[in-house]
Amino acid sequence: MLRPNESLSSRISPWLARILYPLGTYFILPLFFNRLEVRGQENIPRTGPVILAPTHRSRWDAIVMPFTTGKWASGRDLHYMISSNEYKGIQGWFMKRLGGFPVDTQRPSISSFRHSINLLRRGEALVIFPEGDIFRDDKVQPIKSGVARIALDAQSHLPQEEVQIVPVSLSYSQPYPTWGCNVRVTIGEPIAVSSYNSDSMRKRAKRLTADLESALREVHEGESIPEEQYWMPSAS
Repeated sequence: MLRPNESLSSRISPWLARILYPLGTYFILPLFFNRLEVRGQENIPRTGPVILAPTHRSRWDAIVMPFTTGKWASGRDLHYMISSNEYKGIQGWFMKRLGGFPVDTQRPSISSFRHSINLLRRGEALVIFPEGDIFRDDKVQPIKSGVARIALDAQSHLPQEEVQIVPVSLSYSQPYPTWGCNVRVTIGEPIAVSSYNSDSMRKRAKRLTADLESALREVHEGESIPEEQYWMPSAS
């Protein structure tokens, strides 16, 4: 557990990434899932500060995201803001070495926000689950305002660059994914944070949060996983 004034860090172990990407791509995901469909990878910005904002439906999300939006899919390493209760055990061990850092979703610390902003100021790709916790239904839950506040704060320090937020839908054919289920990843169009440049921070954050929630609903709700479509990430 972090002390109030302790700073956060997130690092990516090159040797571990070199092992896990091919392992996950060719063995773990194909063996566990029956079908994996990915749409909209062209919407992931290849450079510049970006927040990927996925729905949160399973602990598998932290595994599916890097293989469908990360290094082999977009050429980008991903950093993750992970709920502290998921930052434990074997999953926590791996996430700590693959760009993850913890956040208390009930009482977020200033360290989590500060580290997120610093990552964006360095032009990194950051994954934040804006719903906060795992939800097992098909509806997008009211999202937290933290994503918008982090993005707006980072944008204020980057007048010459565009901070973008990309809505991502993660959807499984079972509420609690088991062997042989299907998963669909739908990546929406980026939201340009610089366009929210008027009014107070509170009002801008409120508008950006509402627009992100609407964008998440658009990419997540009302779609089924097509039986005929099957795609797995590759190294190409």
